[in-house]
Amino acid sequence: MGLMGSLYIGTSGLRTSQNALNTVAHNLSNANTPGYTRQQVLLNDKQYNTISVNRRAISNQQTGLGVTYARVRQVRDYFLDQTYRKQSGRSAFYEESYDAIVEVETLLREMDGKAFKESLNNFWVSIQELAKDPSSAVAQGTLVQCASQFISKAGAVSKGLKNYQENLNLQVEKDVNRINEIGKQIYDLNLEILNIEAGGVESANDLKDVREALLDELSSLVNVTYHYDADGCAMVKVEGHTFVNRAMSFEMGMTRDANTGFYTPFWLYDAKKTELADGSTKWDIDGATVFNLTRTISSELDTDVGGLKAKLLARGDHRANYTDLNPDTYNELVSQSIIMNIQAEFDNLIHMIVTKVNGVLADAADPATGYLMDGADPIRLFQKKADEGYGEDLTQGKEDTLYTIENIIINPDLVKAPTKLGFTKPDGSKDYALAEALNAAFDEEAYVLNPNVTSRANFLGYYDNMVSQIGNLGYVFKSIYQYQVATVNSTEESRQQVVGVSDDEELNNMIKFQNAYNASSRYINVIDEMLEHIINTLGV
Repeated sequence: MGLMGSLYIGTSGLRTSQNALNTVAHNLSNANTPGYTRQQVLLNDKQYNTISVNRRAISNQQTGLGVTYARVRQVRDYFLDQTYRKQSGRSAFYEESYDAIVEVETLLREMDGKAFKESLNNFWVSIQELAKDPSSAVAQGTLVQCASQFISKAGAVSKGLKNYQENLNLQVEKDVNRINEIGKQIYDLNLEILNIEAGGVESANDLKDVREALLDELSSLVNVTYHYDADGCAMVKVEGHTFVNRAMSFEMGMTRDANTGFYTPFWLYDAKKTELADGSTKWDIDGATVFNLTRTISSELDTDVGGLKAKLLARGDHRANYTDLNPDTYNELVSQSIIMNIQAEFDNLIHMIVTKVNGVLADAADPATGYLMDGADPIRLFQKKADEGYGEDLTQGKEDTLYTIENIIINPDLVKAPTKLGFTKPDGSKDYALAEALNAAFDEEAYVLNPNVTSRANFLGYYDNMVSQIGNLGYVFKSIYQYQVATVNSTEESRQQVVGVSDDEELNNMIKFQNAYNASSRYINVIDEMLEHIINTLGV
């Protein structure tokens, strides 16, 4: 090769080394940038000129034309990314579930500085005191007062659970909107990356870093699977449904229940839309819902991934009461929802106490003597709100099955005059039997927590079992969450060893490329001196 051609070889080394130094500088300047992936320079030799072909030789005689800056690649481990995102989604699921348990424990154990159980205990103690002297006006007044406090505390707990459902509902709305934003951003980034890399000259690595960070965030919200096509576009699925492809981003919609106000996420492009005469829109989301919340939660089935699903499960699809403990529907609709399950069990406790106490008073009422009678009706300690249309009343001659926290109040007449209970028979004797029957109602071990539990307990034991159930579930969720956090952190550490920038390594690369640059510079200087010598010599 001539000396003039040799200059091109030297300049290729200069140019390549300079570009490599720029990449090293870019790595060092972004060493602490969240989501940044270190970039690695790949060098390649240019084509060779063949001088001669000798079949007897090992190889042909060739001369190289220098070095080229082949490409700059992101250093990532696809399988570590997949593992991190799956475990991150599972960690978010159990974190949200554990937070819901903590909220329930707070509501049950501490309301206005006093645990709910204290009001339950006080109510029972007032019944025990009444059994000692049934005709005591003080004991009767204390009974009514403690019953009123009991209902008030129960209402406060119920309201707290409903408020938490509302809070979760708002978080669901926020998460769905964020998921749609992420999908749109990933789609836009796909297009930008494709446009930049279409010429085969540039690499849109920084845009890819943004896309990877979005996939990390998305994986904590929902169960994500993805792959990259031949052009490097991210093809993303959420809960098994196409979410982002080269053509578009598939958005989630939300329907809002008219009664509860709860949102249900669904796939807009899979639902049927109907425009109503009043200008509103009706969606038929049958088969288009994002989540199947009736499936068993299991790591083996990958049904315990994503914070959004955990919030939907914890919130449930309605405000539950004791009727949701129906064995036919409990396991399908209620058992896996933290809030609905507690609502149903807690409401069942209140329902059982109210119906039992009212039932004891009704059984003792004597129409012939007017004892414990209010006109033609038995006197009740608890009754339903007058403006609530909850169906049959206790006075219809059969046990009422529609008493729930939402419609219970203390008999206003007894609030004004607790001594109306009397507990004194027409012959003037004290009705110890009735007072003892109320006491026995609290002691009777006849109540199960839910259809999946066989052991029976009294009212206090029922409540203790419910609290223990919550505590045990919280312990399980906390243990799994802590294990998942450790797994996520371990995976992230392994991932950072691949994608993270090492200052020492980059400084070594800087020295290497600086030396390569200097070597190319000296090579050019030598060629330059040779050309100068030849020209000056020939010019003499």
